[in-house]
Amino acid sequence: MSHLRETPWDKRNFNMNTYELTRADEATLRETDRSKGHFTLKTQPFENPRPFLEHGFYYVDTLIEPVCKKENLTVFEQEGISLSKDYDRDMILEIAQEVFTNGRFHRDFNIPDWQADKRYMNWVGDLMNDGKIIALKYGQGTAGFYGFDDEKVLLLGIREEYRSKGLAKGFTSLACKEQFQSGYSELRTSISAANVASLNLFYALGFRLRSTVDVYHKLNGEVV
Repeated sequence: MSHLRETPWDKRNFNMNTYELTRADEATLRETDRSKGHFTLKTQPFENPRPFLEHGFYYVDTLIEPVCKKENLTVFEQEGISLSKDYDRDMILEIAQEVFTNGRFHRDFNIPDWQADKRYMNWVGDLMNDGKIIALKYGQGTAGFYGFDDEKVLLLGIREEYRSKGLAKGFTSLACKEQFQSGYSELRTSISAANVASLNLFYALGFRLRSTVDVYHKLNGEVV
């Protein structure tokens, strides 16, 4: 049985086969040597990386995975902010293009920035199609957006002109409160360890660390 799970949402962006490893044993690592494409491996930080490195994997990021129980959410009241599912799709994509510049695919030296950009834009587009994007409104203006899926907080994007105004806590806590109203007892998210601002934001809202994973990539072939 193959332990390479195809990731078609990435394949469309990179013009090659893409996979995520569901196991990291020697047989699966050897399978990545025989298969052309781009591979993602997520491991516990205490695992010895030597076998991965020997098979051509390279480190790209560490993801912190905080959770927040409903009763622990701190809501920051902020005058003038609101949420809306009625928004200009092109404006949301414009904000996405502006804010997502430091993801793990941007940190992958084998992936051109324009393809990493395309991945995030397509992801936001998919979430809008599924009704999983909420616009963050400040007065009559669209200040950003919040992406979610079930109990997961996926994306937060704030337009540059609205940053450094103390709005992020109000927006995010209000969106989390709305998400909890769907009946979840806790929410979870995933944040790059390099993204200190987001880590501090979610900590202020009541999220606490539950787990951490290291992310490795491998390219077997050439980017087209």
